[in-house]
Amino acid sequence: MNNTAMTHTGPHEAARRYVALIPAAGVGTRMAAGRPKQYLQVGGKPMLRHTLDAFRSSPLIAHTYVVVSADDPVIDGIVPPDGVTVLRCGGASRMETVRNGLRTLHGIVSQDDWVLVHDAARPGLDAELIERLIVETGEHPAGGLLALPVVDTVKRNVGGEVATVSRDGLWLAQTPQMFRYQLLLRALDAAGGSDPDASRITDDASAVEALGLAPKLVEGHPRNLKVTLPADIRIAEMYLAAFQPTSQ
Repeated sequence: MNNTAMTHTGPHEAARRYVALIPAAGVGTRMAAGRPKQYLQVGGKPMLRHTLDAFRSSPLIAHTYVVVSADDPVIDGIVPPDGVTVLRCGGASRMETVRNGLRTLHGIVSQDDWVLVHDAARPGLDAELIERLIVETGEHPAGGLLALPVVDTVKRNVGGEVATVSRDGLWLAQTPQMFRYQLLLRALDAAGGSDPDASRITDDASAVEALGLAPKLVEGHPRNLKVTLPADIRIAEMYLAAFQPTSQ
């Protein structure tokens, strides 16, 4: 596995390094599967392993960190032998898990390294999408994220009656979401404070937006769907079969 291509430089650019951070401390209650959904089998291997292998397949990613709960009994049998480090500092929420992971990486990654945060339950990621996010985000000061433009008609339920909402400019956020280490940690620290409207922080990008910044949207792909309900597993397997991953 080639994880040595850690920096990219241009004639007027400082070296930049990319690491992946995967929060995997959730229990996946909506799956009703009796175990965390990231460990359910998808296409013949655990969902989380697909995610780890996607980052390991990318020569742009220097290293991958997966954040689990302190007493996770499964992860050691899931992680590959190289390119991945387990951080046992997961929190009660996704945001807390990401924040704990970032704090653990203090001094391991630099303040200006790029961190790609990705949902463990998105097994359809591949090296091509990772490269697209990195290349198209470039040096954008607010970072960037994969997303899909809304194509269906959108309805809002108002007291049991529907009202059509314009879909112009609406996008569905995906992951990875990519930000400089120092910016992302500052944003999550601020979001985890005494903000009375903390419920508006639903992903890493919204925490950065709360600082008054606007991350760049980079078009993703439907195969990068998030597995939330049992029926989603079959959909993910169909995409995995149609889009064979890069050799690992």
